[in-house]
Amino acid sequence: MHSKKRWICLIVAMFAFCVAPAGVSAADKLIKIGGLYPMTGRAGLYGKDSVAAAEIAINEINAKGGAAGYKIDATFNDSKVKAAYAIRVAKRYISEDKVNFLFGVVSSGVGLAVTEVSKQEKKIFIGTDHASTRLTVDNFQPYYFRVSNNTFQSMASGALYLQELKKTKPWKTIAFIGPDYSYGHSQFDEIKYSLERLGVEFKVVGEYWPKIYAPDYTSYITSILNDKPDVLVSGFWGGDTVAFIKQAQAFGLFNKMTYFHPDAGGNYELMSAMGDELPLGLILGARHYNNWPNTEQNKNFVKNFKALTGRYPTYAAEGAYAGIYAIAAAVEKVGNPDDTEALIKALEGLKIKLPEDPDGFTSYINPETHQMIQTQAIGVTVANKDFPPATRMLGNWKVYKAEDLVPPSDYIKMKRKK
Repeated sequence: MHSKKRWICLIVAMFAFCVAPAGVSAADKLIKIGGLYPMTGRAGLYGKDSVAAAEIAINEINAKGGAAGYKIDATFNDSKVKAAYAIRVAKRYISEDKVNFLFGVVSSGVGLAVTEVSKQEKKIFIGTDHASTRLTVDNFQPYYFRVSNNTFQSMASGALYLQELKKTKPWKTIAFIGPDYSYGHSQFDEIKYSLERLGVEFKVVGEYWPKIYAPDYTSYITSILNDKPDVLVSGFWGGDTVAFIKQAQAFGLFNKMTYFHPDAGGNYELMSAMGDELPLGLILGARHYNNWPNTEQNKNFVKNFKALTGRYPTYAAEGAYAGIYAIAAAVEKVGNPDDTEALIKALEGLKIKLPEDPDGFTSYINPETHQMIQTQAIGVTVANKDFPPATRMLGNWKVYKAEDLVPPSDYIKMKRKK
Protein backbone atom coordinates (compact mmCIF):
# COMPACT_ATOMS: atom_id res chain seq x y z
CA MET A 1 0.00 0.00 0.00
CA HIS A 2 2.78 2.34 0.91
CA SER A 3 4.51 1.57 -2.40
CA LYS A 4 1.29 2.22 -4.34
CA LYS A 5 0.84 5.66 -2.71
CA ARG A 6 4.38 6.59 -3.56
CA TRP A 7 3.84 5.60 -7.22
CA ILE A 8 0.65 7.67 -7.44
CA CYS A 9 2.44 10.67 -5.94
CA LEU A 10 5.22 10.27 -8.48
CA ILE A 11 2.70 10.20 -11.34
CA VAL A 12 0.96 13.33 -9.99
CA ALA A 13 4.28 15.13 -9.66
CA MET A 14 5.24 14.21 -13.21
CA PHE A 15 1.84 15.39 -14.51
CA ALA A 16 2.18 18.69 -12.68
CA PHE A 17 5.59 19.21 -14.25
CA CYS A 18 4.28 18.46 -17.74
CA VAL A 19 1.41 20.94 -17.52
CA ALA A 20 3.44 23.74 -15.95
CA PRO A 21 2.28 27.22 -17.06
CA ALA A 22 3.78 28.70 -20.20
CA GLY A 23 6.90 30.71 -19.46
CA VAL A 24 8.32 28.32 -16.87
CA SER A 25 10.16 26.16 -19.39
CA ALA A 26 13.48 27.59 -20.56
CA ALA A 27 12.35 26.96 -24.14
CA ASP A 28 9.39 29.31 -23.60
CA LYS A 29 11.45 32.15 -22.12
CA LEU A 30 11.60 34.50 -25.07
CA ILE A 31 12.12 38.20 -25.70
CA LYS A 32 9.80 38.81 -28.64
CA ILE A 33 10.72 41.62 -31.03
CA GLY A 34 8.64 42.87 -33.97
CA GLY A 35 10.83 44.57 -36.55
CA LEU A 36 9.90 46.78 -39.51
CA TYR A 37 12.34 47.65 -42.30
CA PRO A 38 12.13 48.45 -46.03
CA MET A 39 13.24 45.49 -48.13
CA THR A 40 12.88 46.85 -51.67
CA GLY A 41 13.50 50.08 -53.59
CA ARG A 42 16.11 52.74 -52.82
CA ALA A 43 15.88 52.08 -49.08
CA GLY A 44 15.86 48.27 -49.39
CA LEU A 45 19.57 47.83 -48.76
CA TYR A 46 19.21 49.58 -45.39
CA GLY A 47 16.49 47.13 -44.39
CA LYS A 48 18.46 44.08 -45.48
CA ASP A 49 21.58 45.33 -43.67
CA SER A 50 19.58 46.10 -40.52
CA VAL A 51 18.09 42.60 -40.41
CA ALA A 52 21.49 40.98 -41.00
CA ALA A 53 23.15 43.01 -38.22
CA ALA A 54 20.25 42.34 -35.83
CA GLU A 55 20.65 38.62 -36.49
CA ILE A 56 24.38 38.84 -35.73
CA ALA A 57 23.61 40.48 -32.37
CA ILE A 58 20.83 37.98 -31.61
CA ASN A 59 23.09 35.02 -32.33
CA GLU A 60 25.88 36.48 -30.20
CA ILE A 61 23.56 37.09 -27.24
CA ASN A 62 21.66 33.80 -27.50
CA ALA A 63 24.93 31.86 -27.77
CA LYS A 64 25.82 33.22 -24.33
CA GLY A 65 22.51 32.17 -22.79
CA GLY A 66 20.39 35.18 -23.74
CA ALA A 67 19.45 37.99 -21.37
CA ALA A 68 18.37 37.03 -17.84
CA GLY A 69 17.83 33.51 -19.18
CA TYR A 70 15.54 34.72 -22.01
CA LYS A 71 16.44 34.01 -25.63
CA ILE A 72 15.78 36.71 -28.23
CA ASP A 73 13.21 35.87 -30.92
CA ALA A 74 12.74 38.50 -33.64
CA THR A 75 10.34 38.73 -36.57
CA PHE A 76 10.97 41.17 -39.42
CA ASN A 77 8.50 42.51 -42.00
CA ASP A 78 8.81 44.87 -44.96
CA SER A 79 7.64 48.36 -43.94
CA LYS A 80 7.31 49.29 -47.64
CA VAL A 81 8.24 52.81 -46.44
CA LYS A 82 4.51 53.41 -46.01
CA ALA A 83 3.24 54.76 -42.70
CA ALA A 84 -0.29 53.34 -42.95
CA TYR A 85 0.99 49.86 -43.75
CA ALA A 86 3.60 50.00 -40.97
CA ILE A 87 0.89 50.97 -38.47
CA ARG A 88 -1.13 47.85 -39.38
CA VAL A 89 1.90 45.58 -39.01
CA ALA A 90 2.89 47.16 -35.68
CA LYS A 91 -0.62 46.66 -34.30
CA ARG A 92 -0.62 43.05 -35.47
CA TYR A 93 2.73 42.47 -33.77
CA ILE A 94 1.20 43.66 -30.50
CA SER A 95 -2.23 42.04 -30.67
CA GLU A 96 -1.37 38.72 -32.33
CA ASP A 97 2.34 38.06 -31.86
CA LYS A 98 2.42 39.52 -28.32
CA VAL A 99 5.81 41.17 -28.89
CA ASN A 100 7.68 42.81 -26.03
CA PHE A 101 9.30 45.43 -28.28
CA LEU A 102 8.66 47.19 -31.58
CA PHE A 103 11.89 47.64 -33.55
CA GLY A 104 13.16 49.56 -36.61
CA VAL A 105 12.54 51.57 -38.92
CA VAL A 106 14.40 53.50 -41.67
CA SER A 107 12.11 56.37 -42.71
CA SER A 108 11.38 59.12 -40.17
CA GLY A 109 7.88 59.41 -41.61
CA VAL A 110 7.24 55.76 -40.79
CA GLY A 111 8.95 56.20 -37.41
CA LEU A 112 6.59 59.04 -36.49
CA ALA A 113 3.62 56.81 -37.33
CA VAL A 114 4.87 53.77 -35.40
CA THR A 115 5.72 55.86 -32.34
CA GLU A 116 2.02 56.76 -32.08
CA VAL A 117 1.14 53.05 -32.00
CA SER A 118 3.82 52.57 -29.35
CA LYS A 119 2.33 55.35 -27.25
CA GLN A 120 -1.27 54.17 -27.59
CA GLU A 121 -0.46 50.52 -26.86
CA LYS A 122 2.17 51.30 -24.19
CA LYS A 123 4.71 49.14 -25.99
CA ILE A 124 8.40 50.07 -26.10
CA PHE A 125 9.63 51.05 -29.57
CA ILE A 126 13.38 50.90 -30.17
CA GLY A 127 14.28 53.22 -33.07
CA THR A 128 17.42 52.02 -34.81
CA ASP A 129 17.91 54.23 -37.85
CA HIS A 130 15.49 57.08 -38.67
CA ALA A 131 16.88 60.40 -37.51
CA SER A 132 14.23 63.15 -37.28
CA THR A 133 14.63 64.96 -33.95
CA ARG A 134 10.86 65.26 -33.72
CA LEU A 135 10.73 61.72 -32.31
CA THR A 136 12.86 62.56 -29.29
CA VAL A 137 12.03 66.25 -28.79
CA ASP A 138 8.78 67.58 -30.31
CA ASN A 139 6.85 64.27 -30.28
CA PHE A 140 8.56 62.75 -27.24
CA GLN A 141 6.68 59.93 -25.55
CA PRO A 142 7.89 57.59 -22.77
CA TYR A 143 7.83 54.32 -24.74
CA TYR A 144 10.15 55.46 -27.54
CA PHE A 145 13.97 55.15 -27.46
CA ARG A 146 16.46 55.79 -30.28
CA VAL A 147 19.85 54.07 -30.37
CA SER A 148 21.45 55.97 -33.29
CA ASN A 149 22.16 59.68 -33.44
CA ASN A 150 19.48 62.10 -34.59
CA THR A 151 19.64 65.02 -37.02
CA PHE A 152 20.23 67.55 -34.26
CA GLN A 153 23.48 65.82 -33.30
CA SER A 154 24.58 65.64 -36.93
CA MET A 155 23.74 69.27 -37.60
CA ALA A 156 25.36 70.45 -34.37
CA SER A 157 28.59 68.74 -35.43
CA GLY A 158 28.06 70.17 -38.92
CA ALA A 159 27.82 73.69 -37.52
CA LEU A 160 31.03 73.18 -35.57
CA TYR A 161 32.74 71.98 -38.75
CA LEU A 162 31.51 75.00 -40.74
CA GLN A 163 32.66 77.31 -37.96
CA GLU A 164 36.18 75.88 -38.26
CA LEU A 165 36.03 75.93 -42.08
CA LYS A 166 35.65 79.72 -42.09
CA LYS A 167 39.22 80.00 -40.82
CA THR A 168 40.76 78.15 -43.79
CA LYS A 169 38.14 78.57 -46.50
CA PRO A 170 36.09 81.70 -45.78
CA TRP A 171 32.44 81.36 -46.75
CA LYS A 172 29.39 83.61 -46.30
CA THR A 173 26.35 82.01 -47.95
CA ILE A 174 24.66 78.63 -47.73
CA ALA A 175 21.84 76.85 -49.52
CA PHE A 176 20.02 73.68 -48.47
CA ILE A 177 18.55 70.79 -50.44
CA GLY A 178 16.75 67.89 -48.81
CA PRO A 179 13.62 65.72 -48.97
CA ASP A 180 10.32 67.45 -48.37
CA TYR A 181 9.26 65.77 -45.13
CA SER A 182 10.18 65.77 -41.44
CA TYR A 183 13.71 64.40 -41.90
CA GLY A 184 14.75 67.09 -44.39
CA HIS A 185 13.05 69.99 -42.63
CA SER A 186 14.56 69.01 -39.27
CA GLN A 187 18.05 69.21 -40.74
CA PHE A 188 17.54 72.65 -42.28
CA ASP A 189 16.06 74.10 -39.09
CA GLU A 190 18.81 72.56 -36.95
CA ILE A 191 21.79 73.63 -39.05
CA LYS A 192 20.50 77.22 -38.91
CA TYR A 193 19.82 77.01 -35.17
CA SER A 194 23.26 75.53 -34.45
CA LEU A 195 25.12 78.10 -36.55
CA GLU A 196 23.22 80.95 -34.85
CA ARG A 197 23.88 79.42 -31.43
CA LEU A 198 27.62 79.41 -32.21
CA GLY A 199 27.49 83.01 -33.42
CA VAL A 200 28.48 82.06 -36.98
CA GLU A 201 27.46 84.68 -39.54
CA PHE A 202 25.76 83.27 -42.64
CA LYS A 203 23.11 84.06 -45.23
CA VAL A 204 20.70 81.54 -46.76
CA VAL A 205 20.47 82.12 -50.52
CA GLY A 206 18.27 79.17 -51.42
CA GLU A 207 16.31 76.16 -50.15
CA TYR A 208 15.09 73.32 -52.32
CA TRP A 209 12.60 70.56 -51.42
CA PRO A 210 12.34 67.64 -53.84
CA LYS A 211 10.10 64.72 -52.91
CA ILE A 212 11.71 61.58 -51.51
CA TYR A 213 12.89 59.21 -54.30
CA ALA A 214 12.69 61.97 -56.94
CA PRO A 215 14.13 60.60 -60.21
CA ASP A 216 15.41 63.87 -61.69
CA TYR A 217 17.13 66.75 -59.84
CA THR A 218 18.05 68.80 -62.93
CA SER A 219 15.79 71.76 -62.15
CA TYR A 220 17.07 71.92 -58.57
CA ILE A 221 20.70 71.73 -59.68
CA THR A 222 20.11 74.57 -62.16
CA SER A 223 18.56 76.72 -59.41
CA ILE A 224 21.46 76.00 -57.05
CA LEU A 225 24.01 77.01 -59.70
CA ASN A 226 22.09 80.25 -60.31
CA ASP A 227 21.92 81.04 -56.57
CA LYS A 228 25.71 80.48 -56.22
CA PRO A 229 25.99 79.51 -52.52
CA ASP A 230 29.45 79.17 -51.04
CA VAL A 231 28.27 76.00 -49.24
CA LEU A 232 25.54 73.62 -50.33
CA VAL A 233 24.20 71.74 -47.30
CA SER A 234 22.55 68.49 -48.34
CA GLY A 235 19.98 66.49 -46.37
CA PHE A 236 19.48 63.49 -48.67
CA TRP A 237 19.93 59.86 -47.67
CA GLY A 238 20.32 56.52 -49.40
CA GLY A 239 19.78 56.23 -53.12
CA ASP A 240 18.69 59.86 -53.30
CA THR A 241 22.22 60.92 -52.31
CA VAL A 242 23.72 58.73 -55.04
CA ALA A 243 21.29 60.02 -57.67
CA PHE A 244 21.81 63.68 -56.76
CA ILE A 245 25.62 63.49 -56.72
CA LYS A 246 25.73 61.67 -60.06
CA GLN A 247 23.49 64.28 -61.68
CA ALA A 248 25.22 67.25 -60.02
CA GLN A 249 28.61 65.92 -61.11
CA ALA A 250 27.52 66.21 -64.76
CA PHE A 251 26.83 69.93 -64.22
CA GLY A 252 30.21 70.58 -62.57
CA LEU A 253 28.49 71.66 -59.36
CA PHE A 254 31.25 70.43 -57.05
CA ASN A 255 33.82 72.66 -58.73
CA LYS A 256 31.76 75.76 -57.93
CA MET A 257 30.86 75.34 -54.25
CA THR A 258 31.57 73.29 -51.13
CA TYR A 259 29.33 70.25 -50.86
CA PHE A 260 28.53 69.56 -47.21
CA HIS A 261 26.42 66.57 -46.13
CA PRO A 262 26.82 65.92 -42.39
CA ASP A 263 24.07 63.43 -41.52
CA ALA A 264 23.83 60.65 -44.11
CA GLY A 265 26.20 61.76 -46.86
CA GLY A 266 29.06 59.48 -45.83
CA ASN A 267 27.09 56.25 -46.02
CA TYR A 268 29.05 53.34 -47.45
CA GLU A 269 26.52 52.67 -50.24
CA LEU A 270 27.50 56.01 -51.80
CA MET A 271 31.14 54.91 -51.92
CA SER A 272 30.34 51.44 -53.27
CA ALA A 273 27.86 52.72 -55.88
CA MET A 274 30.06 55.46 -57.34
CA GLY A 275 33.61 54.14 -57.16
CA ASP A 276 36.03 56.42 -59.01
CA GLU A 277 33.15 58.67 -60.10
CA LEU A 278 32.76 59.99 -56.55
CA PRO A 279 34.51 63.38 -56.35
CA LEU A 280 37.36 63.80 -53.91
CA GLY A 281 37.08 66.47 -51.23
CA LEU A 282 33.35 66.22 -50.46
CA ILE A 283 32.66 66.83 -46.75
CA LEU A 284 30.41 64.06 -45.47
CA GLY A 285 29.11 62.52 -42.29
CA ALA A 286 27.19 59.37 -41.29
CA ARG A 287 26.05 57.45 -38.21
CA HIS A 288 28.55 54.65 -38.59
CA TYR A 289 31.72 54.13 -40.64
CA ASN A 290 33.54 50.97 -41.68
CA ASN A 291 36.93 52.67 -41.21
CA TRP A 292 36.32 54.79 -38.08
CA PRO A 293 36.90 54.43 -35.20
CA ASN A 294 39.85 52.08 -35.56
CA THR A 295 38.84 49.97 -32.55
CA GLU A 296 38.75 46.19 -32.22
CA GLN A 297 35.01 46.29 -31.59
CA ASN A 298 34.30 48.19 -34.80
CA LYS A 299 36.70 46.09 -36.87
CA ASN A 300 35.10 42.89 -35.56
CA PHE A 301 31.60 44.17 -36.28
CA VAL A 302 32.53 45.03 -39.88
CA LYS A 303 34.38 41.71 -40.33
CA ASN A 304 31.49 39.63 -38.96
CA PHE A 305 28.97 41.46 -41.12
CA LYS A 306 31.12 40.91 -44.21
CA ALA A 307 31.48 37.21 -43.36
CA LEU A 308 27.70 36.80 -43.07
CA THR A 309 26.56 38.84 -46.07
CA GLY A 310 29.54 39.04 -48.41
CA ARG A 311 29.43 42.85 -48.39
CA TYR A 312 30.42 45.73 -46.13
CA PRO A 313 27.67 47.25 -43.97
CA THR A 314 25.82 50.49 -44.54
CA TYR A 315 25.43 52.68 -41.45
CA ALA A 316 21.94 51.31 -40.74
CA ALA A 317 23.38 47.93 -39.79
CA GLU A 318 25.16 49.23 -36.71
CA GLY A 319 21.96 50.88 -35.48
CA ALA A 320 20.07 47.57 -35.56
CA TYR A 321 23.01 45.81 -33.88
CA ALA A 322 22.98 48.47 -31.15
CA GLY A 323 19.21 48.14 -30.71
CA ILE A 324 19.36 44.41 -30.00
CA TYR A 325 22.13 44.90 -27.44
CA ALA A 326 20.19 47.73 -25.77
CA ILE A 327 17.15 45.47 -25.39
CA ALA A 328 19.29 42.66 -23.99
CA ALA A 329 20.98 45.00 -21.50
CA ALA A 330 17.62 46.34 -20.26
CA VAL A 331 16.11 42.86 -19.88
CA GLU A 332 19.23 41.63 -18.08
CA LYS A 333 18.90 44.50 -15.62
CA VAL A 334 15.14 44.04 -15.03
CA GLY A 335 15.13 40.24 -15.05
CA ASN A 336 12.31 39.76 -17.57
CA PRO A 337 10.94 41.32 -20.79
CA ASP A 338 7.38 41.83 -19.53
CA ASP A 339 7.74 44.63 -16.98
CA THR A 340 7.47 47.56 -19.38
CA GLU A 341 7.74 50.33 -16.79
CA ALA A 342 10.85 48.78 -15.24
CA LEU A 343 12.36 48.37 -18.72
CA ILE A 344 11.80 52.07 -19.41
CA LYS A 345 13.71 52.93 -16.23
CA ALA A 346 16.48 50.53 -17.24
CA LEU A 347 16.80 52.09 -20.69
CA GLU A 348 16.88 55.64 -19.35
CA GLY A 349 20.54 56.40 -18.74
CA LEU A 350 21.65 53.02 -20.12
CA LYS A 351 25.36 52.95 -20.95
CA ILE A 352 26.46 50.61 -23.72
CA LYS A 353 29.73 50.33 -25.62
CA LEU A 354 29.04 50.25 -29.36
CA PRO A 355 31.12 49.74 -32.54
CA GLU A 356 30.92 53.46 -33.37
CA ASP A 357 32.36 54.52 -30.00
CA PRO A 358 35.99 55.70 -30.08
CA ASP A 359 38.33 54.65 -27.28
CA GLY A 360 37.50 56.44 -24.05
CA PHE A 361 33.79 56.99 -24.78
CA THR A 362 30.68 54.87 -24.14
CA SER A 363 27.29 55.67 -25.67
CA TYR A 364 24.45 56.37 -23.26
CA ILE A 365 20.72 57.17 -23.45
CA ASN A 366 19.66 60.63 -22.29
CA PRO A 367 16.69 60.23 -19.87
CA GLU A 368 15.24 63.61 -20.95
CA THR A 369 14.88 62.68 -24.62
CA HIS A 370 15.42 58.88 -24.73
CA GLN A 371 18.06 59.66 -27.36
CA MET A 372 21.39 57.82 -27.56
CA ILE A 373 24.22 60.31 -26.99
CA GLN A 374 27.24 59.63 -29.19
CA THR A 375 30.48 61.07 -30.50
CA GLN A 376 30.22 62.35 -34.07
CA ALA A 377 32.88 62.34 -36.78
CA ILE A 378 32.89 64.15 -40.14
CA GLY A 379 35.36 63.35 -42.91
CA VAL A 380 36.41 64.19 -46.46
CA THR A 381 36.32 61.81 -49.43
CA VAL A 382 39.80 60.44 -50.13
CA ALA A 383 41.18 57.62 -52.25
CA ASN A 384 40.89 54.32 -50.36
CA LYS A 385 40.53 50.80 -51.81
CA ASP A 386 40.37 48.89 -48.51
CA PHE A 387 36.61 48.31 -48.73
CA PRO A 388 35.83 47.22 -52.31
CA PRO A 389 33.98 47.89 -54.50
CA ALA A 390 34.44 51.39 -53.03
CA THR A 391 37.54 53.27 -54.16
CA ARG A 392 36.75 56.27 -51.98
CA MET A 393 36.23 56.40 -48.24
CA LEU A 394 36.28 59.20 -45.70
CA GLY A 395 39.46 60.45 -44.08
CA ASN A 396 40.93 63.62 -42.57
CA TRP A 397 38.49 63.18 -39.70
CA LYS A 398 37.23 65.87 -37.37
CA VAL A 399 35.67 64.40 -34.22
CA TYR A 400 33.17 66.18 -31.97
CA LYS A 401 32.39 65.44 -28.35
CA ALA A 402 28.99 63.89 -27.68
CA GLU A 403 28.15 66.40 -24.94
CA ASP A 404 28.60 69.33 -27.35
CA LEU A 405 25.94 67.95 -29.70
CA VAL A 406 23.00 67.63 -27.30
CA PRO A 407 20.10 70.08 -27.68
CA PRO A 408 19.95 72.45 -24.69
CA SER A 409 17.06 72.11 -22.26
CA ASP A 410 15.51 75.46 -23.26
CA TYR A 411 15.44 74.30 -26.90
CA ILE A 412 13.72 71.05 -25.86
CA LYS A 413 11.15 72.92 -23.75
CA MET A 414 10.45 75.37 -26.57
CA LYS A 415 9.90 72.59 -29.10
CA ARG A 416 7.67 70.58 -26.79
CA LYS A 417 5.62 73.63 -25.91
CA LYS A 418 4.96 74.27 -29.57
